[in-house]
Amino acid sequence: IPIFERFNVERQIEQTFQRTVPLPSGGEIVIEETEALVAIDVNTGSHKQNSGDGKNFILQVNMEAAKEIARQIRLRNIGGLIIIDFIDMKQRRDRDTVLRRMRDEMAKDKAKCHILPISQLGIMEMTRQRHSESYASGIYTGCPYCNARGIVKSPETMSVEIQRRLVSVLRRLRA
Repeated sequence: IPIFERFNVERQIEQTFQRTVPLPSGGEIVIEETEALVAIDVNTGSHKQNSGDGKNFILQVNMEAAKEIARQIRLRNIGGLIIIDFIDMKQRRDRDTVLRRMRDEMAKDKAKCHILPISQLGIMEMTRQRHSESYASGIYTGCPYCNARGIVKSPETMSVEIQRRLVSVLRRLRA
């Protein structure tokens, strides 16, 4: 069995470049890359908020998001200016807790980064040194029909996927 098929690597690569990333608590982060910056939005997602656990839930989602955002930044090799819109936290103590978590998670990264404190609006600004193009630029290209407002898989990526699928079909037919 081919290694990519056995360990489901192709599906995991697809998930790496999706716009929305789910969080364990039901929240989600949405990542939008533009020419000038990367915007990341944290949402509560599918969680139906009870009146008693609202503040704790928001802090929990923001803490999970800080960890996952740092992971996604490393996975996608995102660099330059990054703006993160966390769910609004009223307490300064909570904003500082999320900031510490983000700094701890980004300390695992080899690339230099600078993280500013979270504003009262819940916005965190950071920069990350760009060593090379993001990995998405090698797999996707600008859509030729909408003048690159969207993205499509590059011809090289499509040919590799087709080859893998053909080998898989042939292997099943032989069996």
